[in-house]
Amino acid sequence: MSHLQSKVESKVTFNLKHPVQFLALGFGSGLAPKAPGTFGTLAAIPVFLGLALLSPVSYFIAILVMSIAGIYICGKAATDVGVHDHPAIVWDEFVGFFITMFMVPVSWQSVLVGFVLFRLFDIFKPWPISFVDKNMSGGFGIMFDDILAGVFALVIMQLIF
Repeated sequence: MSHLQSKVESKVTFNLKHPVQFLALGFGSGLAPKAPGTFGTLAAIPVFLGLALLSPVSYFIAILVMSIAGIYICGKAATDVGVHDHPAIVWDEFVGFFITMFMVPVSWQSVLVGFVLFRLFDIFKPWPISFVDKNMSGGFGIMFDDILAGVFALVIMQLIF
């Protein structure tokens, strides 16, 4: 990230009263001053625990709906503040974590491993995640790299659990 981009991002003002921004910011968790993606993923855990009560089909449909809605939510929030993929926008981390945990037995161990795996893929962005992150824009680009990170983490989770 360039120094100029960092300055622009620090001057951005979000409005948590706006429903799209409230969701994009992960109910405010993305406003953490350090590691907003990590805090966003932490905030996704209680939501995941509720989703985990659904049948696999319903859970999958929920992920699909949240992914499609996320394209709009993330894109609109980024446009509103004039910064593509601002670090405070963490709806994509929510969805990526939900994908990571799809059809994984729920335990504190599985949540911890899923959290760590998803964050590692999201932070280090191995290919093709890095390609998507650098070459896709808008809401779709914001969402798709985290969807891929979630899929990579899901594959490992299925092998482990």
